[in-house]
Amino acid sequence: MNIKPNEISALIKEQIKNYSHRVESKDVGSVVTIGDGIALVYGLDKAMLGELVEFPKQIYGMVLSLEEDHVGVVMLGDDKEIKEGDLVKRTGRVIEVPVGDNMLGRVVNALGQPIDGLGEIKCQKYRPIERIAPGVMTRKSVDTPLQTGIKAIDAMIPIGRGQRELIIGDRQTGKTAIAIDTIINQKDKGVLCIYVAIGQKNSTVAQIVEKLKNKGAMEYTCVVSATASELSPLQYIAPYAGVSIAEEWMEQGKDVLIVYDDLSKHAVAYRTMALLLKRAPGREAYPGDVFYLHSRLLERACKLDKEYGGGSITALPIIETQAGDISAYIPTNVISITDGQIFLMSELFNAGQRPAVDSGLSVSRVGSAAQIKAMKQVAGSLKIELANYGELQAFSQFGSDLDEDTKKVLNHGDRLLEVLKQEQYAPFSLNRQIIELFAAKYRFLEELPLNEVRPFLDKLYRDIELRHHDILDRLDDQKCFDQALEDHLKEVIQETLDIYKK
Repeated sequence: MNIKPNEISALIKEQIKNYSHRVESKDVGSVVTIGDGIALVYGLDKAMLGELVEFPKQIYGMVLSLEEDHVGVVMLGDDKEIKEGDLVKRTGRVIEVPVGDNMLGRVVNALGQPIDGLGEIKCQKYRPIERIAPGVMTRKSVDTPLQTGIKAIDAMIPIGRGQRELIIGDRQTGKTAIAIDTIINQKDKGVLCIYVAIGQKNSTVAQIVEKLKNKGAMEYTCVVSATASELSPLQYIAPYAGVSIAEEWMEQGKDVLIVYDDLSKHAVAYRTMALLLKRAPGREAYPGDVFYLHSRLLERACKLDKEYGGGSITALPIIETQAGDISAYIPTNVISITDGQIFLMSELFNAGQRPAVDSGLSVSRVGSAAQIKAMKQVAGSLKIELANYGELQAFSQFGSDLDEDTKKVLNHGDRLLEVLKQEQYAPFSLNRQIIELFAAKYRFLEELPLNEVRPFLDKLYRDIELRHHDILDRLDDQKCFDQALEDHLKEVIQETLDIYKK
């Protein structure tokens, strides 16, 4: 006997209609396929984007795709226990992370759970990881410096509280070193810090945490870690979790620094999930909304107006380039979202210039609004002098006979680069940076051999601290040079130089 397909369909429909234990498809669903950390679930008609859903054995997933006939869920736990036909329940909650002062000094995963072995974190408050950024009317323009303690950056590419400054360069050029030095430099400056590690090795994160502890920086820092061994969804949500923790402090009127290390790996984690969810790939196989991925994250960094608390979040996203190509897809995306970039060059790094900051390609779009007047006075011409030096240095390689003016420019440029060299994990106070740049600007270092420049500057600052502390006090009070202070400092530098030369 032949049964027609439409008769089978009618029969099944009739049976479903008369089924007494019929379950509402709005709040539950069943797994259609599972694999590679992605579950396609039939049902869940009322599910929200980003909502947590519960699988059997208390395994959770996050809704990331709302299709016409199914929901795409990325797993936040091991999917080996899940099989086709398993029941999936809505929780009615989007992913939230604990926030508050108890997060300071702790290392947590992307869900805010402690992974440092120091016990439970007692937090009274939770915040959703996704949130619309503060509007234009609630913001204030950036006007307060955030000191990194790195001469090359504070002088030429100043960062303000509430700014987003990209750190970009090839691998192994010192990008993370700049971010860690900046965190160390916030000690006793009233800035809370968050370091988000995305796709890093476990050993690397452990070393960073150890270094922060040794420098006393973990007291005001929270580390959010989603390492390379963790699932793509956890790497995807880690930066959003970090900025949610930061927003709680910002709304209390505090200043926060957040480092995303790095957003290249974040984009790769998102691409992995998007391709598994069968979203159409675009340029470099990234999905079409990869720009929105980072723009909605970085827009949450801002400085709030006094009426709205007056706090700020300063973001230092890190992007890794391939062979210095800053015109690739993800670098250009993030450059267009941020307020400037610190570009690190492999050639400078290999030539011994540490930090390897390229003064030509690096820029701060907030500029001198984030500098005190004394720093502007000593560093105003620095970029131009280094640009002239770079041009003449390239030219001088082809000619043996150089006129006196060219030799002077090259000599001065060599000494400027020597002044800008700095050890890792040793950020300088603002006054020390100003004094060293002052000595370079007024050509006190020209007659010293290159290898004597840094020892002399060390001695100079020690002498000023011991015997001429009034200079530092006046710099702290005035925050600028008047004629009397300028003359006094010149005398002290000349006096120290004469003694040093003997």
